[in-house]
Amino acid sequence: MTLPHPTHTGKVRIPGLRWYIIALICIITCINYIDRSSVGLLVTDFGPKLGITRQLYGNVATILLFAYTLSQAVSGRLYDRFGARIGFSVSVFVWCFAAMAHGFIAGYASFAICSFFLGLGEAGNWPGAAKVIAEWFPQRERATGMAIFNCGASMGGVLAPLLVARWLDPLLGWRKTFIVIGCLGFFWLAAWLFVYHPVNRHPRLTNDERELIELGHSSSTWLQAPPVMQLLKLRQTWAILIARFLVDPVWWLYMLWLPTYLKDARHLDIKAIGAAAWAPYLAAAAGALFGGWLAGRLIRARFSVNKARWIVIGIAACMMPFGIFAAHAATTAHALECIAVVLFGFQMWISNVQTLPSDFFPTNAVGTVAGMGGMAAGIASGIFILFTASMVAHFGYNFVLTLAGAVAPIAAILLFLIAGPIHRLELEPTTKH
Repeated sequence: MTLPHPTHTGKVRIPGLRWYIIALICIITCINYIDRSSVGLLVTDFGPKLGITRQLYGNVATILLFAYTLSQAVSGRLYDRFGARIGFSVSVFVWCFAAMAHGFIAGYASFAICSFFLGLGEAGNWPGAAKVIAEWFPQRERATGMAIFNCGASMGGVLAPLLVARWLDPLLGWRKTFIVIGCLGFFWLAAWLFVYHPVNRHPRLTNDERELIELGHSSSTWLQAPPVMQLLKLRQTWAILIARFLVDPVWWLYMLWLPTYLKDARHLDIKAIGAAAWAPYLAAAAGALFGGWLAGRLIRARFSVNKARWIVIGIAACMMPFGIFAAHAATTAHALECIAVVLFGFQMWISNVQTLPSDFFPTNAVGTVAGMGGMAAGIASGIFILFTASMVAHFGYNFVLTLAGAVAPIAAILLFLIAGPIHRLELEPTTKH
């Protein structure tokens, strides 16, 4: 066993430090999803009390996604310009304060305002995580790092129904529940500021690990981010944007509407929702880990990065149409099983699609491209969620689930055709002044 050893400054160096860093990213992503899921879970409690109808909730969800979309592009540039230490500090402060503020809402207007700032802060988690993984992991480990990060999202989906709907809401009521879960991120932030520093000046990083991390890194890692217009001229950028635009609404549908679907279509109360809704997200967590593991395993088996990514993405795209079977399931258990397959496939997909910016682009562009991908995802998800309530009212949940189940294979084909073979692109350097 390798023991930590002191640096010349007297600080102890920590072998495998990158795994501690990604563990912190996983934890904050879990908290992010607990905070986000609590809105959809607790609205089944406070909605009728405050006059929040299904249509009004759909409007609030769209407002949250609008803020999320707006923030994605801004956050990507924030992380590329100021780094992950400052970027995560800003993002976590904004969304945790907004989560706590939900405990004081009095009606539709205040609910919408709080959800806007929740989305504004939470969006930064994704380009920030992509930036950290690109900086801290060699290429062959990035899908694994992305899988661990995305596992946090799925585990948040697992824990939220149990923690929020099953335990805190019956014990404390919905207002105090919002305040309690909003506090979680501030405890994480203290640990983040203590542990995290950039790779190029972290005092506890061993020389061996630094050399491993720098494999495949270009000299552009610490240069200024390239202009957005330069990136938009590349077909690889558009391939990522189109893939995120088409498929991410599937995740948001189940994240924001699954509790309401279980209440309306399957006639479950909030305690029963808390007992059942966690299962598909546990499958999603497994999918995230499996997708990252499989890509890494294929690369270690001497598959090219190109073949490994496309194999995993292709398999994942074939799993998401199981949502069509969920739409026509005879029992709640069968519907949840099919939804679990969908979310397993989605997390396999996203763990590898979110790795594409670091596969194609130099590190100083990863946050920007990831942010633009998140913005595309947010625009599509906002449009889809905006019309979900109307589609449910006119056509029923079966139509919505069937529509969501059909898009992933189309998106995979477009991604393959537009992006082409995976290889590192050389961009014209932009130096800091």
